[in-house]
Amino acid sequence: MRNPHPLAPVLGAVALAAALLAPAAQAAPSATPTCEINRPVRFSGLNWESNLVLAGIERYVLEHGYGCKTTVEIGETLPMLAALQRGDVDVTPEVWPGQIEGAWKKALASGKVIGVGHVYDAGEGWYVPRYTAERHPELKAASDLKRFKEVFADPEDPGRGRIYGCPAGWACGTLNDNLLRALDLDKDYSLFAPGSGAAQKAAIVSAYKRKRDIVFYYWTPTSLVGALDLVKLELPAFDQTAYTCLTDPKCAQPSATEFKPNPVVTGVNAAFAKDAPKLTEFLSKLTVPDDAINATLGWLENEGKEPEDAARYFLKQYGSVWRQWMPADVADRVQAALARE
Repeated sequence: MRNPHPLAPVLGAVALAAALLAPAAQAAPSATPTCEINRPVRFSGLNWESNLVLAGIERYVLEHGYGCKTTVEIGETLPMLAALQRGDVDVTPEVWPGQIEGAWKKALASGKVIGVGHVYDAGEGWYVPRYTAERHPELKAASDLKRFKEVFADPEDPGRGRIYGCPAGWACGTLNDNLLRALDLDKDYSLFAPGSGAAQKAAIVSAYKRKRDIVFYYWTPTSLVGALDLVKLELPAFDQTAYTCLTDPKCAQPSATEFKPNPVVTGVNAAFAKDAPKLTEFLSKLTVPDDAINATLGWLENEGKEPEDAARYFLKQYGSVWRQWMPADVADRVQAALARE
């Protein structure tokens, strides 16, 4: 047998130590991720359920998976779009380009904002409860409302009907105002703007429980449309030119058209996207199946919880969905954080 190298025991010990230390060294970055930016990531908290749930999901992933700090700024659609352009916020989780068509095109053209991903497809419409449709079977289209103002009498102005529109300050208010004029309903109906999304929802649910006739604007995906038995009033086939005018506060001669299908995207400040490519890649891959978002919003409604709770519910229930949005090590850190709760 050949004599071993005189340093063999030492080298063996070093090799063994290196072998033992290597996994720990490799695990360290995974255990202590470093955020790409050295300040909190700022989210737009638009005041409706699905947006706040999405913000909660994204903030949880960034905090536990990417090692970032986050904050959320609550505001309305157009002011927060301006804040996104200025860089006062970094991420708007739910942008409906079709609803703010002109403003969104200008934001993109400025080069200060980008839209990434395809979060889900959203919709809008004017609805009545099914019991109302059954009481008045000739009421099928929004244009038929002219003959039913007594059915939907405004309690503050009984000579007119009332349509419950968008909460005050929401971008869809312009669209509904113009649609009311396009249908020649503005002389017969008041478009009532509740003070908040919660007030809008409360008014609808209260009428529904009492089997009172009500006509209202709402959107999907939402727990309310999924929970109530509703009928969507018919509108003329979608026309892009007419729709563009409906979204313009200065639309002089509005024409009625169906609401535009809305592929929802994530709005990202362009400078932030450049500074945080990994976070932007995560946001660009974020897409939520309809059944998952509807079930999550339904859980939020039935349990009476907060959007942050619903975000955790989604993350705990739909691991097979969100794991596709991020690298495996990031997903493992998120999963570990959930397991600790």
